Amino acid sequence: MIKSKTKIEKQLKKKTNSQLVRTIIAAKKNNKWLEIAGILASPRKNQPIINLQEISNIKDEKILVIPGKVLSQGELNKKRKIVALNFSEKAKEKILKSGGEALSILEEIKLNPEAKNIKIIK
Repeated sequence: MIKSKTKIEKQLKKKTNSQLVRTIIAAKKNNKWLEIAGILASPRKNQPIINLQEISNIKDEKILVIPGKVLSQGELNKKRKIVALNFSEKAKEKILKSGGEALSILEEIKLNPEAKNIKIIK
């Protein structure tokens, strides 16, 4: 279920991380990214933490959007474009080593405002 912009706005007031605040505001302005804004505005414990192993098990060829953190456990078996709020250093290294891309959600919103070909991993 997608949150209302009012609810996201209310939760946004509690956030102190400037990068997170900018990301939520950018996502909230674009209806295609509203679901991401809702997930990011919720408490951090509700944001997913995903290992590379889980990502490599996903057969979908879409751009994977993780509104949380990507950790380095496991190997990435193919070239993937992964968009997340945060990456551990090792996870980013492994993604780049496999020929993939690791972008922040804010960068992807600017590159892909229509949210074309994305899959949200929760």
